[in-house]
Parts: sequence; structure tokens; C-alpha cells
Amino acid sequence: MSERVRLPGGLSLRPWEMSDAPAVREAFAEPGMERQADAPVVTVSDAGQWVGRRQEQWSRGAAFAFAVADATGTALGGVAVSDLDPRHATGWVSYWTGSAARGRGAATLGCRALADWCFAELELFRLELGHRTDNPASCRVALASGFVAEGLQRRKLVYDGIRYDVETHARLATDPAP
Repeated sequence: MSERVRLPGGLSLRPWEMSDAPAVREAFAEPGMERQADAPVVTVSDAGQWVGRRQEQWSRGAAFAFAVADATGTALGGVAVSDLDPRHATGWVSYWTGSAARGRGAATLGCRALADWCFAELELFRLELGHRTDNPASCRVALASGFVAEGLQRRKLVYDGIRYDVETHARLATDPAP
């Protein structure tokens, strides 16, 4: 199974490394980003634990998380596939970037490459993702990555006592490349 994928513009996908902990802490310190983490990431130690969980999931084959890195190897964000269902050949895709990388195509290029990797390496057929409807940037990434909007999950998520609708998207192995 290949662990590194070259992307246009000098970007690449690679597994998370402990040396990424400062970049992870910095990204999750941004307003709203704490919702992207499975546990609070306040310190570099917390970020190291976050990286460790990604590495442990990879080693078990439970999920595959990649850093989207620039030409110097600096992590700009991440893409992942989780909730793998081998029987149905499905997985759940997620992505995020730090503020310095937003609007530069890192999430879209990473998401496209992750989907291709999932179809080739994991032999998945269907990839799904969801985003809050008040996050148009995430919707643009999903659509530009070849994920077709499929529906609305009303009031699915709750943050700070406020409920949010989630739009779902999917990409099939048989869909045309974006």
C-alpha cells in the first residue's frame, strides 16, 4: 500500500508524523477548528497524542489519515478516510486545512487524491462526506473533488447549543474524475 502521493503544485499526501505536532496544535487553535478534532488539542502534547491516534488507526487499518504537505514537508492540513465498511466497500472522508492554506486548493487536491487512493489501494466503491450547510467553502471542496450532493440531514450536529443541518455528498469509483 502506497503511503505517499504526489499532488500538483509541489504538494503531497503523507502519513502524519510526530514532527507535525506543532502545526497540528496551531491549526486546531484557530476558531472553529476545535470541532474537527476528536479530543481537545490545546498543547503540543495534545497534538502529539492526536498524531499518535492517527498513526495507531493506520496501523490497525481502521482509518487512514494523511497530512497534506507542501514542498518543504510542512503540514498544511489533513484528509482522512474512516468508518471503513469492507462488506459494502464504503468509507467516510474528512478534510481540513489551517488558515494559511485556505483558498489555495490544498483541501481540494488532497481530497481528490485521497479518493483516488481509496479506490485504488483500498478497493472502496463509495466514499461519503458531510459538511454543515453554513460552510460553503467545504461544499466547494466536496464538489470540486467530484463528490455529488445527495441530501440534507436536518439539524444533525449541535455546537454551543445550536443545531446545524448537514449536506451529504458521495463519490463512486465509477464517477468521472473531477
